Amino acid sequence: MSSNENPVPTVVPVKKKRLNRELVLSAALVLVDSEGLDALTMRRLGQELGRDPMSLYRYAANRAALLDGVSELVLNELAIFSDDPDWRAQLRRIAHDLRRLALRHPNVVPLLVTRPLSTPLGLRPLGTLRPLEQILSLLIDAGFTADSALHVYRAYYGYLYGHILNELQEFIVDPDENEALLRLGLHRLPPKDFPRLRALAPVLADYDGAAELDQGLDILLAGLAARLSLPEAPIQP
Repeated sequence: MSSNENPVPTVVPVKKKRLNRELVLSAALVLVDSEGLDALTMRRLGQELGRDPMSLYRYAANRAALLDGVSELVLNELAIFSDDPDWRAQLRRIAHDLRRLALRHPNVVPLLVTRPLSTPLGLRPLGTLRPLEQILSLLIDAGFTADSALHVYRAYYGYLYGHILNELQEFIVDPDENEALLRLGLHRLPPKDFPRLRALAPVLADYDGAAELDQGLDILLAGLAARLSLPEAPIQP
């Protein structure tokens, strides 16, 4: 070989990042965010990570464990300060943070709402139970009895998930259309069968998820504060 010839470059193989549970679950969440829950399989996740799917079972025993891990990963983003003396402000902040999480990960919302139905409380992943434990502490420290704190939590999260599911259904058909009926596609509804829904088109078209959430929280928190100021009444069977 002459001295003026360029040497053949040596190809250095790119070292794959070492797998760990956090990396696997993060990749699973990205896949769910982009393509939905149905796309999440061990085989597909292995393809996304460039690994043999069998190697992933070290970090999740099966697809169900993978789904639980994704739920935990999302809920770990929710900060709850159970020692906050202003329990109403804390519940309002948690509500808005949870709403933002849901809007950031809309494909995970059905998992958060329905996944617990298939698992007894004591067998659920610890990360999914953390909000319950922390909110119970917040409410009990505020003066609620343990029983009442549990009822408050159920009412609170029932409202939050209901609001989030409603907001995620608020699809605009044609955002560039000025007429509210056309923007929402309500012009397709028979006027005689849906007069009230069609009449609400301007209100529906101006939907503000954060404002709607606050209106509901105002009602809920006012009722809870009033309950806290009254003597504890026995729960009717």
